[in-house]
Order: sequence, then structure tokens, then C-alpha cells
Amino acid sequence: MLGIGTVAKKVFGTPNDRKVKSVRSTVAKINALEPEFQALDDAGLIAKTEEFKQRIADGESLDDLLPEAFANAREGARRALGLRAFDTQLIGGIFLHQGNISEMKTGEGKTLVATLPAYLNALTGRGVHIVTVNDYLARRDSEWMGKVYAQLGLTTGVVVPMQPDEEKRAAYAADVTYATNNELGFDYLRDNMRSELDQLSQRGHYFAIVDEVDSILIDEARTPLIISGPSEDKSDLYVKVNALIPRVSEDHYALDEKTRSVTFTDEGNEFLEELLLAEGLLPEDQSLYDPESTTLVHHVNQGLRAHKLFTKDQQYIVRGGEVVLVDEFTGRMTPGRRLSDGLHQAIEAKEGVEIKSENVTLASVTFQNYFRLYEKLAGMTGTAVTEAEEFAEIYGLGVVEIPTNKPIAREDEHDQIYRTAEEKFVAIVKTIGEAHAKGQPVLVGTTSIDKSEYLSSLLKEAGIPHNVLNARQHEQEAQIVADAGKLGAVTIATNMAGRGTDIQLGGNVELKVLQALAEDPDAHPDEVRARIEAEHADEKEKVLAAGGLFVLATERHESRRIDNQLRGRSGRQGDPGRSSFFLSLEDDLMRIFGSERLDKVLSSLGMKEGEAIIHPWVNKSLEKAQAKVEGRNFDIRKQLLKFDDVMNDQRKTIFSQRMEIMEAEDVSEITRDMRHQVIDDLVDAYIPERSYADQWDTEGLKQAVLDKLGLDEDVVAWGAEEGVDDEVIRERLTKASDEFMAAKAAQFGVENMRRIEKQLLLQTIDGKWRDHLLTLEHLRSVVGFRGYAQRDPLNEYKTEGFQLFGSLLDSLRTEVSEKLAQIRPLSEEEQRAMLEQIAAQQAAMAKAAEGASAAAAGAPSPDAPTPLIDGFKEDDPTTWGNPGRNDPCPCGSGKKFKHCHGRYT
Repeated sequence: MLGIGTVAKKVFGTPNDRKVKSVRSTVAKINALEPEFQALDDAGLIAKTEEFKQRIADGESLDDLLPEAFANAREGARRALGLRAFDTQLIGGIFLHQGNISEMKTGEGKTLVATLPAYLNALTGRGVHIVTVNDYLARRDSEWMGKVYAQLGLTTGVVVPMQPDEEKRAAYAADVTYATNNELGFDYLRDNMRSELDQLSQRGHYFAIVDEVDSILIDEARTPLIISGPSEDKSDLYVKVNALIPRVSEDHYALDEKTRSVTFTDEGNEFLEELLLAEGLLPEDQSLYDPESTTLVHHVNQGLRAHKLFTKDQQYIVRGGEVVLVDEFTGRMTPGRRLSDGLHQAIEAKEGVEIKSENVTLASVTFQNYFRLYEKLAGMTGTAVTEAEEFAEIYGLGVVEIPTNKPIAREDEHDQIYRTAEEKFVAIVKTIGEAHAKGQPVLVGTTSIDKSEYLSSLLKEAGIPHNVLNARQHEQEAQIVADAGKLGAVTIATNMAGRGTDIQLGGNVELKVLQALAEDPDAHPDEVRARIEAEHADEKEKVLAAGGLFVLATERHESRRIDNQLRGRSGRQGDPGRSSFFLSLEDDLMRIFGSERLDKVLSSLGMKEGEAIIHPWVNKSLEKAQAKVEGRNFDIRKQLLKFDDVMNDQRKTIFSQRMEIMEAEDVSEITRDMRHQVIDDLVDAYIPERSYADQWDTEGLKQAVLDKLGLDEDVVAWGAEEGVDDEVIRERLTKASDEFMAAKAAQFGVENMRRIEKQLLLQTIDGKWRDHLLTLEHLRSVVGFRGYAQRDPLNEYKTEGFQLFGSLLDSLRTEVSEKLAQIRPLSEEEQRAMLEQIAAQQAAMAKAAEGASAAAAGAPSPDAPTPLIDGFKEDDPTTWGNPGRNDPCPCGSGKKFKHCHGRYT
């Protein structure tokens, strides 16, 4: 018997069906306009763009223009690339324009879809940002889709790390700008560290379309972007603490794998105290529980976390003498990302590599708060529905499932569960061998680097040729993914999230077309496409006959979305395919979430070794476990965001103040108001309200006015005059300070004085903000303990954070007024020394800012080893020569090849 909900859906359709149906009439209008736009010549398409711009200037809305603009953009793409957008792509584009996430399956042409709303919104002249997950995709898509925009008379820019400032500003000034989420965030922070308007890169945040939106706005949302500078070196302490951790036994700590936390037990604390005393790290008269021991306890806790929660080749790898984190969702290395609070240094000590000093935060922002700066936000991905609640709550984004152009023909098999990991891998190798023998391409998904390499070794033993894709980026990655659909291909991949390249049966036609056009730019796209499609037709037929792409997953991920991303790689554009998940009770997810009960069930069934249990109930129970983990992770991110929102409100205030100061020609009014406020505060402090003259501290006020404002006034005598109250003293001090500063301005020259005031204001704000960020970090690390006193840590953080911000503003006024009072014209020698100092400070700031994005992009650090081979590239093994396993690594690290870059080939 059908439930009421099921009957209602059959009659009325799902809410998603109704949304899609609501835009069908708009799609019909776009299609009806097609002959009109096909009849235009190339100049006619550009003339239409100019006409649309004028109509917007005259007050016409983008929604009214949409059918014509989409028809023009579709025709531009057909001429520039030989690609005509399907109706489903038009639907996806409409929902993007409306500020939604368009969930489109793999192979539905999301890259082309983005050009439609990007073109429409770029007509406003305010700039559209298209956000990708790596620099290769940003460059590829800007070159590829840039032809469409050029056909329509618009400009395209691409933002990449280490770009010269002029080039970067030109890229942001373009109508459509392609960039990675990292570089956009870093440029926002860098812009808010500049001191002149003409140094700014970005020109506002109007409309962003985020590709692989779930990867960027959810998976990466937990890690803030930070521009930092070095602080004092404590590497010696990390090494000493690291030597003690292996002496800790299992009784000394409690490990919780579900929450990924580890803490010392009471017994462990006692043992530690004895160890630290014996090693001379803890003074004889001091206990671990004393406030003076806070720093030492922090180091010991981070050492324990480094040893018990972080495993080499899972959460991180050691490459070129550096600890490089591995993204748990994409399996990519994330150079430049460092764990905070000394945890990264603790891992460096554990691995015996150089310990880099901890950094002081100069500026930081989370992706959540950066992307909420945009007036309008949209996103594309193949998997967003499972996280719809988070997108709606955090970003105000709706999720719409866009129907596929052709029905999905993929077979999704039930999970196969084995007792042990060994049995599972035996079955996997056997299944891969069977598929490979009949020519069926196989994509094997793993959850970590070491598991992909273990499986690779098993396949080598079995004599099955294959490619391994893990923690490698850019062109090599795209090529491996593009070849994964060839006849008999076997590809092992560590998490397929956000790869951005289609797996097409028989090989990727688009990539081949792009390569051919790059080699011969004068060739006609239609002719090139026809030739390459003819070459691929034969191989594609053979792959289709073999059953299409077979996706084989070796484990379930914590998130259903990541599993769906992998599964969605098969069955694109109505192709046949199949997917199957192979699990064991020793898998992390199974082991942590209820494998004991399953183990009992399997034992009672009397399963033989090598047998698997396959049942839809198992799938459902696993999905429930995954949904619980997703819910918990969402709660963690939500809580993190609530804390970051406190800082974000303050950041927006500070950054907007900086912008006002930079835009202002004359800031003398701001500095005058600050000075007057300081006078008010000083008078209030030394002459209490409703007090008698004999209760006034005029001596103290006289000294304070001299110290803070450089005024040598006889305040004591004023206080003794008949009829003088606090208001009279306030007015006299205000007048004296205004005359003092006017004389100073005359001394320097009015124009010079205005420039000094502006630079001094910006420098003081930046210094105060840096100190404030550090204070907030410290407050954040201890505020959680307030929960033990039945006080809400978030409210405590908000209250104290607000008080700290108030103190920042008060001290800012005082410091600016004090510095302005103290300045004097410098001698030529002093001027030279000061200019050199300012230049050195600016160079250090620029280095820190550039270093942040260079590292995030994986560029070599200045102190990286010198490669032994000219032209050596980290991400391109074809440039490594042909070293033997025991030869020195060509990267120049001094290690054997097998222990360095050879470890990952």
C-alpha cells in the first residue's frame, strides 16, 4: 500500500520537479529565438551584447533580458566551440542566474552551463567570478570558454598564484574572471593589507559561480585562509617533547576515533609529570596543573595528537623534507596549508624534518565568510542534495536537481561486505581482472594514498596494467582521468572529488579537441571535432559492448556525497555502466560505526572465508551511519562558523574603515575626532562626574595630556580658577590641541601632513588588528573550558570578543593621537633610515602575502632544494629523467629516489 506522501508525489510531482517545470516556458522562449540569432553574423552577436548593456543602463532587469541573452550566448558557444547547449543546460543556467546550486550529473557539461549566467550578469559591467578547485582548471576553462565570451564581445581574465600585480588587476577588471577559491580569498586579504587604492586587485564582490561547490563551500570550509608572519622559535621544545611521547603507554591516554580526539588520563598526567621533571622541562617546584605550565601542557598535548591521530601517508606525506597535508576529500596534496596551534610543528618533530617556526596571523578569513561577501552566489556540482540543509542555512542557497539530457543507464549494485580487508582485496583484484579481460574500463576508488598504493602492488602481482592517481595535480591528473574510459583501462584514484575532467568512453574527445586546436590554432573547431570523433567512434563502440565504465569503490567514505561523486563518474550522457562498493568489517567506517553487531550476524550465518554478504538492508544501515556522521560534521562546521562570525563582523568593520581611509583625500577630520575623543576620555578619567574641585586630579591630567597629546598646558592652575568646570577644561584642551596640530601641519606642509595622517592611521589599524587576532585566538583556545562552569562558551566568546574590540578602538584613538603629537620633521639622514625601514616592512608583508598563495598553489618555497635536472617539475614525472630506485632523487633533496619522489610513482 502506497503512503500519502508517495501518492502526492505521483500526482503533483516532487518540489524539485515543480521547480524544473516552472522554467520550461523560459527554455521554450530561448529556443524560439534561436533562428533569429543564427541569422546574425559575428558582428551581429557583439552588437547584441552592446544593445543588452544599453537596455540594462536604461533600467531593464536581467530577468527580462534572460531569454535573449541566453540565446545569444548559446549561439556564441556554437560558433566558438562547436557546442550547442542542450535544454537541460539552459535549465541549469537559469537556476544559476537565480542564485541556486544546479546539481548536474557528471558529463552534463557544467563548464559550458556557467557561460550562460556569467554572460548575462557580466552585461552589468560589474564583473563575474567563476571559481574552480585548482589552477589548471582555472587556466583551462578561461582559455576554453574565453573563446565564447570573445565571440560575444566580452573579455576574460584568469587569476593564478605568483601573478604580477598589473596582470592580476587586469584579470579582475575583465568581464568574466576565472580563479581558484584560494587565490580569491588571499587576494581579498592582501587587498585589505594595502595602503593605496591603486594597489587593490579586486573591484568588488558581485556574482560568483562556484564549480564543485560542495568541495569548496563544505569540504574546505573548515580550514581558514591565513596570511601569517613568523614568531619566536620553539623548535627545541618540540623535539624534546616528541622524544617523550613514544614512552607513553595505552593506559596513559584515551583515544576517540569518532571525534578524532585524544587526551591524557589522570594516570597519564602523573606519568608525564614525572617524565618532564626528570628531563628538566618542568621546574622542581611546579606542577602540570599550575598556570605557569600552560605552554608546556599545550606542547605535550599537541605531541600526543601528532603521534596518535596523524598517520604518515594518510593525513600527510613527507616530501622534499617537508610535512605536506593531504586533503581527506580530494586525496590531493595541499602544500602551504599548515595545521595551527603548533600541531604541524609537532608532526615535523615526529618525522625528524626541519621544524618551521610558528606563525603570527596577519590576516585570515574562512571560505564561508568570504563567499558570503558576494551579492549573489551560485554553484554547480554533481552531488549537493545530501548537503542541501547546510547550503540553505549557511549560504542561503537552494539546491535544484537538473534532469539529465539522456536517462541514466548505469547499474548500481548492492554493497559487498567481507569479514576482513584481506578477503575484500582478493575479491577486488579478481573482479578487476574479469572486467579488464573483457575490455571494460575500471575506475577504482580508494580513500587514502597508502591504500591506493597497496592495491597497485596487488594489481602488479596479478599482472594487470593500471594507472594510479593520487596527490598529483594539474595536467598529468587531467590526462589520467581523460584516459580512464579507454578500452581495458584500469585507473586507481584517491577520491574523485572535483577532478573537473570528464571520463568519456573511448577517451575524452573534448581534451583531444583542445590539444589539437592548441597545436594548430588556425584549424576550424568543427573540422577538428569531426576528425577526432571519427577516430574515437570505433573504440567507443568496443567499450560500450564491454558494458561501459565500471566504478569499483574499495570503501565507503564518511560522506554519502563523496561516494555519489565516485559513482557518478560512470553512466554519463546515458552511457551504460555499473558501480559496486566492496567493504570489510575492518574498514574505518565499519569499524567505528557498529561493525560488532554485523560481525555477530555474519558469524551466526556461518559465512566461509572469501564470501560476501549482499543485501539492500545493509546499504540502508550504512547510509544511516553516514547520515549521522554528516550531521555531526555539519554541527561542527556550524559551531565553527558561529565563532568565526564574531570575528567576521569585526573584520568587516575594520576592513571597511581601512577602505574609507584609503578612499578619503583628507583624513584630518577623522584624526581630529579621535583626538577630541581622547581629550574627553582623559578629562572623564581625572575629573570624575559630579565631583568637587578638590577631588580633581589635575596633576595627573596635566601629565597625561603631555604624554598623550604633547600639550604642556597649566591644567593645575586652570583647576584653581573660580568658576572653571570640567567643560571649560575640555574646551581649552581641545582648542590648544587643534592649534598645536595646525602649527605642526604648517611645519610639515599641509599636503605632507595629510599623507602622514593617512599612512599612520592605516599602520596603526593594521598593528592593532594583528594583536587583536592573536588575542582572539588565545581566547578561543580557552573559552571552551567555561562550559564546565555551566556558561555557554559561544556567548562568553561573543561578550569578551566585543569587549576586546571596544578596547582595540579605544587604544587605536589614543595611539594615533599620541603618534601624531610626537612626529617632527626629520633630518635627511633620519628620513633615509625611515624610508629603508618602511621599505623593509612592506617587503616582508608582501613576501608573507605572496608566500601564502604560492604555498597553497604548490609552488616551491625559496629554500626548496635545487633540482639535479634542468626543467624538473614536481607534478610531471616525464621531466624526472629515469633514475634507479637507489639513485639520488632528481628533485635535489639528497634522498634516494625510492624514499622521495619514487615513493609516489
